[in-house]
Amino acid sequence: MNTTPLNDVPSLQVEAGVATITLQRPALRNSLNNQDLQCLLDHFAAINHNPEVRVVVLRAHTQDMPRPVFSAGYHVAGLDADASAPNFFQTVPDALARLRPITICALNGSVYGGATDVVLACDLVLAQQGMEWRMPACAIGLHYYPSGLQRYVQKMGLNLSQRAFLLGLALPYEQLQACGLFQALVDESSFDAHLHQLVQQVLGLAPLAVQATKQSLIDVAFDAADPAVLQAREAMSQRSADFAEGRLAMQERRRPLFQGR
Repeated sequence: MNTTPLNDVPSLQVEAGVATITLQRPALRNSLNNQDLQCLLDHFAAINHNPEVRVVVLRAHTQDMPRPVFSAGYHVAGLDADASAPNFFQTVPDALARLRPITICALNGSVYGGATDVVLACDLVLAQQGMEWRMPACAIGLHYYPSGLQRYVQKMGLNLSQRAFLLGLALPYEQLQACGLFQALVDESSFDAHLHQLVQQVLGLAPLAVQATKQSLIDVAFDAADPAVLQAREAMSQRSADFAEGRLAMQERRRPLFQGR
């Protein structure tokens, strides 16, 4: 097990192919300052350079909070101190969306502001019932950055994105689940069990194929797909030892043992 504790900045723990990043400033509703953002970028770089990591879980410390908050977004004091802060914030969800492993957001509290885009940048989201989602950008006079708007519309659709931005009202998770935003919406008592099951499902897939397919799906969704690149990824998977093992395991009626090669 490899653990990186950094006071109250986001922590990184790597164990058995799973990297867990935890937001851990509950006294400030897990809001993110510039130090946190840089720490997250450093964690992302470390994860991408560790071929053993196949799943990334992003979660938040919400124990002892009267009402759990996954993250309140960018710490507002930073907006007063640095006019370029929104541009720096954008680098985090953009980098998160490009991570090599499959990313899972363990959304165990309400989420606000820029942190909503961090959630949208994850591949899969497991959410806890009874929480809320709010995007107050227009309420504080801010036009949101382009990649964040694109993720909103791609993940939530135009109508729900308009409701989130143009009204600035809190949206209950139950309403967001209706548009398929979450992999599942579960109660607090079963949250960790569902998270474990979701992680194991991803770990059971062929690493090369699932990571390449993740990137291809994103390319297609954002109109950035090059057919030649997609075909090259397909050919790579067909030549892989994992594909040979997958076919053999199917014939032998057993669970495949993928090596990521």
